[in-house]
Amino acid sequence: MTESTVPVRPSAIAGYEDWPAYVQHHPRHQAATPAAQELADALGVPGAQQQPDVAVQWEETHDGVTTSQLSWQLGFGPRTTGWLVRPAGSSGPLPGVLALHCHGGNKFGGADRLVELPEQHPSAEAAQAGHYDGRALATDVARRGFAVLAHDAFAWGSRRFDLSVPPWRTASALEARQAQWREDGVVPSDADVYNAAAGFHEETVAKTAGLLGTSLAGMVAHDDLAALGVLAGLPDVDQDRLGCIGFSGGGGRSLALAALSPRIKTYVVTCMMTTFQSLLPSYLDAHSWLLQTPGLWKLDDWPELTARSGADRLLVQYALADQLFPEAGMRDAHRVLESLHSPATYTGSFWPGGHVFTAGMQQEALGFLSASLGADEPQTLPLSYQGPS
Repeated sequence: MTESTVPVRPSAIAGYEDWPAYVQHHPRHQAATPAAQELADALGVPGAQQQPDVAVQWEETHDGVTTSQLSWQLGFGPRTTGWLVRPAGSSGPLPGVLALHCHGGNKFGGADRLVELPEQHPSAEAAQAGHYDGRALATDVARRGFAVLAHDAFAWGSRRFDLSVPPWRTASALEARQAQWREDGVVPSDADVYNAAAGFHEETVAKTAGLLGTSLAGMVAHDDLAALGVLAGLPDVDQDRLGCIGFSGGGGRSLALAALSPRIKTYVVTCMMTTFQSLLPSYLDAHSWLLQTPGLWKLDDWPELTARSGADRLLVQYALADQLFPEAGMRDAHRVLESLHSPATYTGSFWPGGHVFTAGMQQEALGFLSASLGADEPQTLPLSYQGPS
């Protein structure tokens, strides 16, 4: 085979060809404390360029909240989309919350699953129904008196990789999935096809990150730190009253962000707490590279990372029938957290059910944020509300 007939390999990081140069020129996030620096270095969080300029794409007021679609350009990859949601007619300064979307096996979308939008993509509707009990978390938090920013993280939504021509390994796995769909008589949507490809492609993203001296979690943390800077820089947001909240992969992001940034005063971790030991040998395969950063355990066990945060308050919500974490591991993590934090700092609640951020859990989380950050008084709980067991 001559050189001219050798098949051209598609890009393994399409849409992110400028990623390697960015990390090489911004290799290290400069954290505020030694404890945060150790975590940033373990995750390989790259440094940031200057705070990005933020553009407002549109703004709409409906059902008591004003929602604005924002966008900003980081130093590499596609432009980030985020949604700012705040009480209609509010005058600042409001406490601010960063709402962090889950992994969910759905990278076609991102933070759109957390927001009530004029036109909701079916993939976002499915994510809301399947993971958030049909509720728009960011919009509900805003109704409690907060300015809430929900943004697409690295590799999700507006920040997703271009897999229209997938790299060879991803393409091979995707062909097998498509053959199974044909055999089953399934006609997949564009989102289904993308999410299947992205699931296989995450291995390639993790390998690329490792080669660059970072990790998937480190790159997501980079985007989250930038979004926190955007939120803190808004004129109607109180920089001294900032928090974050996330379910599943978003809960992991919440923990990491609170440990990396002294700006976070309170945070919520839902369905994302256990010991690393409990994942072995049977639960490791249930999780993505977002949790499993090589070498992280050498630094700390997962619950121990909370000691690196200077936040005043932490709520961890556990689901007793969570398919992704064994109950023994969750209870061990709870005991570790109780040993590390005072009752005034740490609250742990155990809920029935599986890996879902139920309406009742959301009500507890919203009340916790309101009490911790001094927002408006919590609204009356719905009649269907059930407390933790």
